Amino acid sequence: MRLLPLAVLFVSLATLAVVVWAIASTPGSVLNDEPSPVVRPTPRSTEVALVAVLEGEGAKDIGESLEKEGVIQSASLFRIMVSLMGIEDELVAGDYEFDRGLTTLEVIGRIRNGITLPLVITIPEGLRAEEIGLLLEEKGIVSAEDFGEALATSDYDFDFLAQRPPGQGLEGYLFPATYGFSRNVTAEAVVEQMLAAFEKQVADPLDSQIAASRLTLHEALTLASIVEREAALPEERPIIASVFLNRLSIGLPLQADPTVQYAVANDPESVRLYGYWKTALTEADLEVNSIYNTYLVTGLPPGPIANPGVDSIRAVLRPSRTNYLFFVAKDDGSHVFAETLEEHQHNVDLYQR
Repeated sequence: MRLLPLAVLFVSLATLAVVVWAIASTPGSVLNDEPSPVVRPTPRSTEVALVAVLEGEGAKDIGESLEKEGVIQSASLFRIMVSLMGIEDELVAGDYEFDRGLTTLEVIGRIRNGITLPLVITIPEGLRAEEIGLLLEEKGIVSAEDFGEALATSDYDFDFLAQRPPGQGLEGYLFPATYGFSRNVTAEAVVEQMLAAFEKQVADPLDSQIAASRLTLHEALTLASIVEREAALPEERPIIASVFLNRLSIGLPLQADPTVQYAVANDPESVRLYGYWKTALTEADLEVNSIYNTYLVTGLPPGPIANPGVDSIRAVLRPSRTNYLFFVAKDDGSHVFAETLEEHQHNVDLYQR
């Protein structure tokens, strides 16, 4: 049966609305994640476009300014997409600096999140500091070497850093989020912004929960970093956290593979061969002599093994109530949990052998 032209238009608009909504509503940490890039239009020039978005301006006026400066190709498309996404009241005023050639979705994402600066980067949850440095270098923001030096040699004035044990660096405190940086930003300023985001998203709002958990901030971050590396499914984070907390409470070693991966990756040759997170750990790896090896050392490692997101931190502060002491990964990334060693061994035989 043939559809009438009006019905065809309705179906097309509805489909576009669903697609746009799905892309736009994907959550980030401090800011919504940068929209997934699609085919980019060819930039008209390498010039930077400066666009002022005024308080109270609507999508129509903003779109016309963007089109006039060559940031987008169609003010009408901008207005329609903003309307379909239902975010006209969420466009943030500011003086924006755009490279020409961005997609309309990327432009909308930046204005919605108030990212006025031109160098935009999303730091995913669960990366080591070294990986963050490489990502910053790849994006042309600062070199990995300068970032590493800024972590090691500079002092940062944040109250929460005073809670770290002596000798501990900033691993775990570099908050995963989407950031905007100027073209002449320094490595120290990059670190400063990440720590400021940590203060805003973790240290201040979760202070009372951390105090109630009987963990220090540093301990909570350390455990959250392990949960971040273990959990493939968001809903499993509080359950995995409960397993580790149960083991800690009765003096069992955590036996967490990510801590071994972290220890092994302190060897540059291992990183060259396997990357920072070696997937297929050997028996020799499990016996590596390191204070981070939770197969050999009981209790928490001395510090975080990665930089966790706020969901993993909340999972540690509000874990599920379980009696689980074990879990084993299935092929799809989910886990099977067990209270007894006998049950766990059965699960290992079932899912890993």
